[in-house]
Amino acid sequence: MTEKEIQKDRAEKGLLYDDGPMTDERIHAKQLCHEYNQLGPMQHDERAAFMGKILGKTGENCFIEAPFWCDYGYNIEVGDYFYANHNCIILDGSRVTFGSHIFLGPNCAFYTAGHPLDVEQRNNWLQYSYPITVGDNVWIGGNTVVLAGVNIGSDTVIGAGSVVTKDIPSGVVAAGNPCRVLREITDADRIKYETRQKGK
Repeated sequence: MTEKEIQKDRAEKGLLYDDGPMTDERIHAKQLCHEYNQLGPMQHDERAAFMGKILGKTGENCFIEAPFWCDYGYNIEVGDYFYANHNCIILDGSRVTFGSHIFLGPNCAFYTAGHPLDVEQRNNWLQYSYPITVGDNVWIGGNTVVLAGVNIGSDTVIGAGSVVTKDIPSGVVAAGNPCRVLREITDADRIKYETRQKGK
C-alpha cells in the first residue's frame, strides 16, 4: 500500500491519520470549487452541471449557491432536490450523505474532521474523521454547524444557529448549542401558516 492508501484506510476506520498524502486531492477539489464559484448567477445550467465534477454523487435538481467549499468532494453524496444557500462548507474527510428534499440555509457547515485533545498528537498534524448522514426532507437553518459522526433523521428541522454535536431523531424540531430536541413535528404544523392571522 502507498502512504496515501494507508492514511485513507486509517481515516475510513475512524483512526487518527495524517492527511498530508492527500494534499493533491484537496487542492484539486478546491480548484474545482474556485471555478464553480466564478460562474455567474445567470449560468444556472452550467452551475448545475458543474456539481457533477465536484460531488461524488448528485441526484436530480441539485443546486448549491456560490460560494461553496469542500475538502475532497468525492465523499459527498446528495439525493434529489438538494438546495444549499450561500457559504456552504463541507469538510468531507469521511462520507457526507444527504437524502432527498434537503434545504440548507446560508452559512451551514458540516465538519467530518476533528483533532485529538492530546497536544502532542495534534501538533503532529494527526486528525480523525467520522461520517455525517442527513435523512430525507430535512431543513437546516442558517449558521448551523454539524459535527463529525452525527446522524440527522428524516423529516426534521434544525433551527438556525445550532451546533449539532449528537444524533437527532426523525420528525422533530431541534435547535441550540448544543442542539437538542425541542418537540415533535405534528399535524398542527401542517395548517400553522394557513390559519395564521395577519399581525399575529
